[in-house]
Amino acid sequence: MDMFGAGEWALLGLWLTALFWPIFSAFKHKSSLALSLTVGLLLAYLVQVIYLFSMRQGWLDSDSWYMWSDFWLVPARTGLFDWPHTLISAGFLHNPFDATHVLGNILVIALVGVPLEQRLGMRRFAAIYCVGLVGGSISWWLMNLDSATPSLGASGAAFGLFGAYLAGWPRDEIAFPLILIRKWPVYVIALIYFALEVARAYQTLGLQQVSDVAHMAHLGGFLAAYFLLPYVAKGGPYELGVEDGGPSSSSDVRAHLNRVKASMVDLSTLEDPWSARGLAVPRNLRNGLAKLRASGDEPETRLAWMEHLAELGACPECDARLGVVDRRGGPHLQCANEPSHLTWPD
Repeated sequence: MDMFGAGEWALLGLWLTALFWPIFSAFKHKSSLALSLTVGLLLAYLVQVIYLFSMRQGWLDSDSWYMWSDFWLVPARTGLFDWPHTLISAGFLHNPFDATHVLGNILVIALVGVPLEQRLGMRRFAAIYCVGLVGGSISWWLMNLDSATPSLGASGAAFGLFGAYLAGWPRDEIAFPLILIRKWPVYVIALIYFALEVARAYQTLGLQQVSDVAHMAHLGGFLAAYFLLPYVAKGGPYELGVEDGGPSSSSDVRAHLNRVKASMVDLSTLEDPWSARGLAVPRNLRNGLAKLRASGDEPETRLAWMEHLAELGACPECDARLGVVDRRGGPHLQCANEPSHLTWPD
């Protein structure tokens, strides 16, 4: 940085603004962090391309051949006092000669990151994104301690999203261009990508001496996020492994569900309709009722378990069928013959 001229400093400031302003805006306005990351990474990449063009045109007077070299991950220097920051900063840079690299990462962050963020919430998503990024960087560093070849890109973080989603909600279905553009189960997408990276890493380490793709960083990010996801997701909005059809990709639907959730009562503090009448809970309903109490804090999950109870149970007053009605405070279990007999929660 000592050789930077005014033009370099201006472009560096523009790069930082392009990268972090969308991220800052996401936290400020509580919008999608995953989408903001894709915007920030793309804008920052365009600034890199502008710099490369300016340098080729001779508009910049710096003697440094590339102004971002202080932010690359170079394994041989990473352990030195001045360079640990590159374990993080390299994840926000891409090769300006390879547009497919940044576009591929942006595709994964958008298509996998958005539904994963809905599962985790913004702050937990930010944490798991960082886990994948740093995990990938550390893996590449440790596997290439003496290498002077620089590494850069958000691929470790992107593969971390695959690993995290596989660990948390493997049966969610998300739209992804895998052979065909359609919804695929997360475990199918994640395991295919993981298997391909294992094969490529084996080929690189076993048959070739040189590769311009950091396959071990991809695997490191994937595995770090996979194993740490349960700790990051603890206390989050969704129970791990819950099968409820997956989060909606529609912000309007999600906003509606969030409003419903805010008005729902805590069922774990309420007496069930049978115990309230001094009756034993029917045996065929006990497991479903326990599941409803334990995991019914989300509108979709509560609705699913109430429909299960309605299908198997009967009104404790008149033995009529039960139904589920959607009210302002979320789904309610109700007697189909006479709502005054049973409406729960009331």
